[in-house]
Amino acid sequence: MNSQASGRIAVVTGGTAGIGLACAERLLATGYRVAVFSTKAARVEKAREDLSRKFGADKVRADVVDLRDPDALKGFFEDLKKTWGSADVLVCNAGYSPKPNGQRLAFDTIPLSEWHEVMAINLTGAMLCCQIAAPLMAAKGFGRIILIGSMASRTMPRIAGASYVASKAALGGMAKSLVSEYSAHGVTTNTVAPGNVLTEMLGAPDSPANLAAAARVPSGRLGRPEDIAAVVSFLASDQAEFVNGAVIDVNGGEYLPC
Repeated sequence: MNSQASGRIAVVTGGTAGIGLACAERLLATGYRVAVFSTKAARVEKAREDLSRKFGADKVRADVVDLRDPDALKGFFEDLKKTWGSADVLVCNAGYSPKPNGQRLAFDTIPLSEWHEVMAINLTGAMLCCQIAAPLMAAKGFGRIILIGSMASRTMPRIAGASYVASKAALGGMAKSLVSEYSAHGVTTNTVAPGNVLTEMLGAPDSPANLAAAARVPSGRLGRPEDIAAVVSFLASDQAEFVNGAVIDVNGGEYLPC
């Protein structure tokens, strides 16, 4: 356990499965109290039970919250502040990548409803969370905002559709604004850009697309949620105080930015 993290509070959006759940577990293991939320009640309950069993019920909150509902988000953070306090760490992980029949839609066939839905969850939801959390972090003089981006927005996308790619790319612009406005108040903002990670969103590991993806990775495998959580945990720590405005690629070498 990291004594510096003891008593600090982390919020992980979409924290009931996949990368988000791995981040919650890693932060709990290092001493944080962690609040997770998602829209699926069954997953929320399972996450609450599993995390409470491993780390103690007093360290865990799990709620059903819809990122698309500003009032629900406001209510979540207000209740968190009343019961625990305001968040020291915010991990904006919740994401949606639609693939009807397991395939992305061609660019010219994307319905406007899909575009708006993806933006509402992946981009606007993250923005709303940051609008609430960042000023409270600044008032305390400490904060860590960690955005979960994607390799798909950093290089040629092969699996994800255009709406997902655009939403993840837009997080980069939002991060720059947060760095500009909040850095002087002890709040850092960084982006983690995972490659293809074995989660429900990616689909079956032995699908043709994922087998081809694994073959492209110099490290010889697809990513695991724990690979991302390790980087998130570092960025949340005091040791990452001078890491600010960075995009950290975690993809096994599939994408090399320089």
